[in-house]
Amino acid sequence: MKFFVDTADIGEIRRALAWGILDGVTTNPSLVAKTGRRFEDVKREILALCHGPVSLEVTTEDEAEMIAQGKALAAEGPQVVVKLPLTRAGIAACKALTDLGIKTNVTLCFSANQAILAAKAGATYVSPFVGRLDDISMDGMALIEDIVQIYRNYGFTTQVLVASVRNPVHVLQAARIGADVCTVPYGILDSLFNHPLTDSGNAKFMQDWKKVPE
Repeated sequence: MKFFVDTADIGEIRRALAWGILDGVTTNPSLVAKTGRRFEDVKREILALCHGPVSLEVTTEDEAEMIAQGKALAAEGPQVVVKLPLTRAGIAACKALTDLGIKTNVTLCFSANQAILAAKAGATYVSPFVGRLDDISMDGMALIEDIVQIYRNYGFTTQVLVASVRNPVHVLQAARIGADVCTVPYGILDSLFNHPLTDSGNAKFMQDWKKVPE
């Protein structure tokens, strides 16, 4: 399973890349707004840092404008993945951009039927939001199971990118189900390292090493 970090914070991306386990980056307008910086500046720095897939989202609801923005974003670098909403206009734009050889990520997916539409339109990735489903007392990971099974049934090549990840358990469940990608906030990615027995065991090793004669 690939790991993407879901952030527009340059410092977080640098730290995640330093671990050597990061495959890509996903962003959205809300994450960019949190930085308080110009999108052009954020985009340029992310693309300079990350050579894996970088999802950059369109900022319009109009199909023709989505296609135009998608072409412009894709021209920024070979790692760019154009992020589109799972709307009628978004799916039409996905098909048009896919036909041009542009990579796409269809986002805000909340049902298996929507995921089928994304795959039919040739999306490179589909992003089901598991945390937001959990928030309304639905089972977000059950949706991932459904999508993975349906895609296997029909040989769809669209990759299942688990998004809106809220905790390390979501990451584990995504891996068990066989999702292609999990995009996680930096804090959750960092937390995957944590285990009290690792900490105590390492502390004991370091303590005992001091007793070894020089």
